[in-house]
Amino acid sequence: MLAGLAVGLLVPGSGGADPAQQANALRGKQATLTARSHAALLSLYSLDTQLARARARLSALQAQAATLRAQQLLAKREQAIAQDAWRKTAAALGNHLRAIYEQGEPDAISIVLGASSVDDAMTRLDAIERTARVDRQTVAQARAAQQTLARLRNELELRAQRVAGLEAQAVQTATVLVQARAQRVAYLASLGRQRTLNAHEIARLQASAKRITARSQTIAPPTLPSAVPSASPATAISGEQQLTVSATGYALGGTTATGMPVGWGVVAVDPSVIPLGTRMSIPGYGEGVAADTGSAVQGASIDLWFPTLAEAMAWGRRTVTITLH
Repeated sequence: MLAGLAVGLLVPGSGGADPAQQANALRGKQATLTARSHAALLSLYSLDTQLARARARLSALQAQAATLRAQQLLAKREQAIAQDAWRKTAAALGNHLRAIYEQGEPDAISIVLGASSVDDAMTRLDAIERTARVDRQTVAQARAAQQTLARLRNELELRAQRVAGLEAQAVQTATVLVQARAQRVAYLASLGRQRTLNAHEIARLQASAKRITARSQTIAPPTLPSAVPSASPATAISGEQQLTVSATGYALGGTTATGMPVGWGVVAVDPSVIPLGTRMSIPGYGEGVAADTGSAVQGASIDLWFPTLAEAMAWGRRTVTITLH
């Protein structure tokens, strides 16, 4: 592995962040998606309640409109009957007046003189008066009924118009709620698909992290020499040991000397100082595993992988005391 110039630019590189860290980040997104799904579901319940109310109101208005239509039809029929009765009464009254005109209108003196008795005279006079009164009352009643029914029809028409307007508003409200509900259902389905994809990706990353761990554990560490120049090596990694090293950051892709893909936690070491497969804790970096080598990594020095060049340069080269375990 080539050492970086003064800023710590080095070799073996990277194929992405640590799978375990990526899985943790996705779990955070999964929790956010779950919270959004819960909120969207509550919103859907609210829309369902509003839609049920809107449909109930629409049904009531439709029933009211049907009742008004029936009442209008009945009023129309009754008005037609009243008009027919008025026409017939008027015709009968006209015929009666015509007969009186043709026969000559009888006066009270003629009736009295022509009567056989006083009672007969009174009866005839009462009959004439009663007939005239009944004719006038019949015409007046027919006309009043016609006018009353006309007013009723007007009132029913106004009520029908108001109900029709409310019915149109109810239809529009129900339509808007149905559209909003469909959008909310689609949003929930979209969140569900995202959660499913995240779950699959988390499972994949966990499996990848397990494979890396298993592979690092199968690397056979070579036997260390009794002494290494310019370093204080750990001759055997039994229990925890500490070692002060020069740590340099790098950010390149590819695979390591052991065949592992580069990634977060992959550490290039000098196997004569730190055996391959050794796990270590690095202050400021985290956990790592000795899984790579390089020509520039000699003695008490290590190279640490970073996902970006900016992060590697920010680390640079620094002296740290690592714990081998």
